[in-house]
Amino acid sequence: MSVEAYGPNVIHVTIAADKAEALKGPGYGILADHVDNSAFHESADRNGDIFVSPALTLHVDPVPPPHTPGTTERYFAPDLAPVSLQVKNAKGETIVNMTGWDMAPHEVAGESTYQVGATFTAPADEHYYGMGQNQDSLGALDLRGRVIDCKHWYDAPSGETVCVPFMVSSKGYGIIWDNPSDTHFVAGIRGRTTFQSNVGERVSFFVITGDNPEQIYSAYARVTGNTPIPPKAAFGLIQSKARYASQAEVLNVAHTYRQKGYPLDVMVVDWFYWTRMGQLDINPAEFPDPDGMNKQLHAMGLKSIISIWPRFERSSRYFGELDAKGYFLKDKNGKTVDGLPFRSDRAGALIDSTNPAARKWYWEHARDNILSHGFDYPWLDETEPDLVPDGFFYSIGSGDRYHNVYPLLHVEGFAQGMRAWKPNTRVLILSRAAYLGSQRTGALFWSSDIDPTWEALQRQIPTGLNMVASGIAYWGNDIGGWQYLPQTTSATKPPLLDPSDARDVVGQNNDYPELLTRWFEYGTFLPTLRLHGDRKHTEIWAFGHQAEAIMAKYDKLRYQLIPYIYSQAKITHDTGAPFMRPLWMDFPNDPNVANLGTQYMFGPAFLVAPVTAQGQTEKDVYLPAGSDWYNFWTNEKLAGGRWVKVSAPIDQIPVFVRAGSIVPLGSAIESTASKQSVAEIRVYPGKDSDFALYDDDGTSYDYETGKSTLTKLHWDDATGALRVSGGNKTLAGKAKGLIKVIGK
Repeated sequence: MSVEAYGPNVIHVTIAADKAEALKGPGYGILADHVDNSAFHESADRNGDIFVSPALTLHVDPVPPPHTPGTTERYFAPDLAPVSLQVKNAKGETIVNMTGWDMAPHEVAGESTYQVGATFTAPADEHYYGMGQNQDSLGALDLRGRVIDCKHWYDAPSGETVCVPFMVSSKGYGIIWDNPSDTHFVAGIRGRTTFQSNVGERVSFFVITGDNPEQIYSAYARVTGNTPIPPKAAFGLIQSKARYASQAEVLNVAHTYRQKGYPLDVMVVDWFYWTRMGQLDINPAEFPDPDGMNKQLHAMGLKSIISIWPRFERSSRYFGELDAKGYFLKDKNGKTVDGLPFRSDRAGALIDSTNPAARKWYWEHARDNILSHGFDYPWLDETEPDLVPDGFFYSIGSGDRYHNVYPLLHVEGFAQGMRAWKPNTRVLILSRAAYLGSQRTGALFWSSDIDPTWEALQRQIPTGLNMVASGIAYWGNDIGGWQYLPQTTSATKPPLLDPSDARDVVGQNNDYPELLTRWFEYGTFLPTLRLHGDRKHTEIWAFGHQAEAIMAKYDKLRYQLIPYIYSQAKITHDTGAPFMRPLWMDFPNDPNVANLGTQYMFGPAFLVAPVTAQGQTEKDVYLPAGSDWYNFWTNEKLAGGRWVKVSAPIDQIPVFVRAGSIVPLGSAIESTASKQSVAEIRVYPGKDSDFALYDDDGTSYDYETGKSTLTKLHWDDATGALRVSGGNKTLAGKAKGLIKVIGK
C-alpha cells in the first residue's frame, strides 16, 4: 500500500498485491509532479498507521493477525490481504470508511489481468454526485441507488455517456477513481458504495476533503489541472448547423445576423466540408476561398470554428502513410481497424492519439491544411471515440484497459500544439467527450447528438449538473437537439407559438418552434450558448416571427450578462468550482435540494428553472431556504424555503435572483470583439453583498501574468450605499448613475 498527498486536503491511496504496482505513479489525467506531502506527519502503533494534516486524518487499520481459516473462509473469502481505512475531516468527523478491496483475475483482450475495486460504507443520509455525463435521469440528481456504467458510450439509450470518474459526496469529500477502463460505480446500495473497474493490477484513488465546493474543486484542480479562462467569444452566441454547405451560406448567415442586429460571436463550419473523410482538406467547389471567408467574418467581429475528425478513409490521401507508420487503432493481429461492422460508423480508421508521434502528425497536418486558412478554433468531434476501442489496441495497450482516456490525450495534444503555434492566443476547442483533467485543455464540452424532443431537453438539466460536478465547468448542449427533425409531432396541446410561417423548416412539427424557444431560454443561462442541429435552417429567424422575437430578446439578454458571466469564469479559473451549479453546492443545509435536478444556480445570483414540457405556462419552483428571492421578471420578493407556483408565459422561464446580489449588466454590443461597458448595476437588497467584476483583453494569456482589471463592488444594506473600488476607475466615477436597487 502506498500513500501520498497532493496538498493538505488530498490523499492518494494505492493498493496492490505486487509492491511494484503499488509504487507506480498515478494514471492518465493526474499531474504527478503536484505531489506535496509537506502538510502531513505520520505515526504508527499497534492500532495502525496514521497520516495527519490540518485538513484531514487518514487512518489505515493494521493487518489482522494470522489465523486458521474456517470452512466458509476456505471457499468464499478473497485471497487478498485485507485493507481498511478511514478518513476524518478537519473537525474530526469520519467521512470515508473503506471496508475492503478486490482483485479478481480474468482475461481481457488476450491479456491476463484483474477486475479491481474498492468498497466504502454508505450512510443512509449520504448523497452522491458527479461521475461524468449520464443522461438517464429526467430530474433526479442524486446518484444514490443507481449503478453508473462509467464509460464513453455514444450509443447509450438516453444519450451519450462520458466517464469522468470523480464523485463528490454531500459529506464534504470527493473521490477521484484512477482507472480509465470501463468502471461501475454502485452508489449507496445495500449500505455500500463501490467502484469496480474491468482492467487493472491495483486499486488507486484520491480522497479530497473540503468544507465547501471551492475547497474540494481547488484541490481537484491541483490533482488534475486548472480550468483556463476561455476567450470571451466563447460566452457569446455560437451559430452552427449540420451542415453549412458552402462559404456563401456561412457568410450569408453571418451578414443576416448583423443586418438584423442580433448579437453573434462565432460561426461554425461542421463536417463534410472536405472532399472525403481523412483527406484533411477543404473542398474548393464549396469553399473556394476559405481565407477570404474568414477575413470577412473577422471584419464583422466574428470568430470561426471548423470541425476536424480523427478518422481516415482508405481512399484518403494519408491512409497509406499512417497505416505504414502504425498510427491507427489496430486489431489483435496488428491490422488497422477500418470502421465497425456492428454500428453505423462503417468506414474510416481512427488516428491513435495515445501515440505521441501520431498526435504530433495529426496536429501539424490539421494546422497546415485547415486552421492555417484563418480558422480560429477547432471542433474535435468523435473524441469518445466513435470507433469503440474494446477488443482493439492502442499504442499504449488494449482499448479495454484504456477505454476512457482517448478524449484527454487527443484533445490535449491538439491544445498543446495550438498554444505552441500561437503562444498568446487562448485555446478554444469544442469536444464531445472528456476524462480526468480534460478541463485543463481549454475545451468546451457538449452532450453529443441528442434528439430534438421535449424529453431530451428535460434530460439535459440533471445531466449537465452532474457533469459540472465532475470538474468539467464548461458544458452545454446543442440548442434544439442535433438529430434529424421529424416533420410531424405527437404533441396533444396547442402550440404556444405559431408555426405557420416556419413550415419550410418544421413541416407539421407544430410545437417545434416552442421547443426551440424554450431550449434557447435555458441556453441563455448555460456556460455556452450554441445553436446546432440537423435541420434545414437553425438560425434564430428560421422558426417563425413569434419565436424569432423571443429568441432575439434572450440573445440580447445573454450579451447583457457577459460582464457577470465573465467574472464567474475568473472564479472558476481560480478555484476550479463551476459557476453553473446544482443547488446542493450553495445550500448544503437545505435537505430539499439534495435530489433536485430540475433547477440550478447560474453564478451566485441567479436561480434558473427551465421549462421542459410542451404547452406549460406555469411551473413549480423551489426557492432554497436561507435567503429571500426576487422574481427576475417582476421584481416580486419571496421568502425562501418553500415551493412556489410561478407564471411562465412563452417568453419567460422562471428565473430568480438571490437577495443580497449585485448583477452588473453590459451595454449593447454585436459581439465580444466590441468594447463593452457596464450599463447598469442591479442591486437586489436584503443583506450586505460583494461582487468582483473581472475583465481582461478577452483573447490572450496576459491574464496569467496579472494583466487584467478587478473592480470590487460592495453593497451596504443598512445604509443603502454601493461602494466601488479597484481597477475600473471610469466605472467608479459613473457607478452612482448606474445603480438600480430593486424594490426601491
